[in-house]
Order: sequence, then C-alpha cells, then structure tokens
Amino acid sequence: MKLDNLVAIRKNKKIYRDGNFAIKVFDETFSKIDVLNEALNQSRVENIGLNVPKIYEVTMIDGKWSIVSEYIEGKTLAQLIEENPDKLEEYLEKLVKVQMDIHAKRVPLLSKLKDKMREKIAIADIDEITKYDLETRLESMPRHNKLCHGDFDLTNVIIKDNGDAYVLDWAHVTQGNASADIARTYLVFCLKGQKKMGKKYLDIFCKLSGTKKKYVQSWMPIVAASQSVKGNPEERDFLLSWVNVVDY
Repeated sequence: MKLDNLVAIRKNKKIYRDGNFAIKVFDETFSKIDVLNEALNQSRVENIGLNVPKIYEVTMIDGKWSIVSEYIEGKTLAQLIEENPDKLEEYLEKLVKVQMDIHAKRVPLLSKLKDKMREKIAIADIDEITKYDLETRLESMPRHNKLCHGDFDLTNVIIKDNGDAYVLDWAHVTQGNASADIARTYLVFCLKGQKKMGKKYLDIFCKLSGTKKKYVQSWMPIVAASQSVKGNPEERDFLLSWVNVVDY
C-alpha cells in the first residue's frame, strides 16, 4: 500500500488513497481493540441495504494500525453545500433522508446506545447529583433498537456522480433511539459554529419523520454529557453547558 496520496486528516488518524483503496492510518493512541472494533462494526453494516464502503483488510503499516477499505469517489455533502450554498435545504433534506434510511435498519449484534451513554456519563466531569439526574432521564427514555451512526454529519456522507449516497466512519455505531442520534448530529452542527444550519436540519427531520422537536431536544443534555468525555477543552465546555438545559 502506498501512502503518498493524503486525502483527509481527522483527529488522531489520516486517510490516504491508493487506487481503489482508502487506507485509514491510526496514530499510537488507538489500541488494537479500538481498530478491530471499528472494522467489525463497519463490516456488520455492509450488507443490510445501505451504501457503505467495504472493509478489505486490517493491517499494520509502519507500526500503526490501519484499515483498508473501498475508496468512494465523489463529494461530501459539506463540499456540495460550500460549492452550492443556494441548495442548502436540498442537501440538508438529503442528509436527513440518508439518516432516516439508516434508522430503518436493524443490526442486533451491535452495542446498545443506552449502555454506551451510561458508561460515558459515569466518567463525565459533572457532579454526582447531575449524573444521577441524567441517568434517571436516560433510563426513562423509550428503548429502541434502530441503527444509529453515532457521528453522522455532512462530512460523512459522500455523493457519487450518479447521485448515490455513501456513508463513512462507522466507528461509533450502536443500536438504540433514533432521536438520540439526531440530537448528536445537531450538537455537531453547533460545535462547528453552524447553529442556524443545525436548526434547519432539525426542523427538516421533525417534519419528515413526524417527530416532535421537544422529544429530540429532551435527548440533548444526555447526549451532550456522554460526548463531553472526549474532545478538546473548548468542545467539552460547550457540551457541558447543555447538561443542565431542561426546558426548551
């Protein structure tokens, strides 16, 4: 595998292209378990009717764990919006429809979203009373087993020339409540300074799915607390500012 064509840089990882292959090279902070788990999770969603890059190999390259997968030619929805700002709502609707297609699927072997959130809230930098309140709210939420991407945003959806949408980066995939996944995407918009765009996204989802906005918003303090255990200090401070938000 040649690593002379760098196509993307993500936190703690770099993605290269070698012909029809995409090579994701992880830095030393990623353990063998983390990388193998990501490859396994993506493999589990490859054959359920979604457009997902196929995993070909998990290997070591220059002493670093790497995943070799199918390279998808196209542009991300983020690139398309930047190039065609007048089509913002069209592309956001595309984003929502792709996400709703994901939520329509079931993959029983995946980890449970509630279990993952419970573990993260337990180690979040918040006081014990707030933790208890969040855990109580989490337990009261309806139990679903929908496929949830876990890190779904404009940069993870590639549109090919023929219009087909492919979804990348399945490292955080779980099964659980779709509205928690929507809340996570909304918070990603906010973290990127795109609150207005996030609001449009949320409005479109609620309209197309028939979901009440307050229901999605009720997940946001829970999701924010669980996501606060990773990321830089600025992101953590922003996410923790959502923790005590109760009314909308």
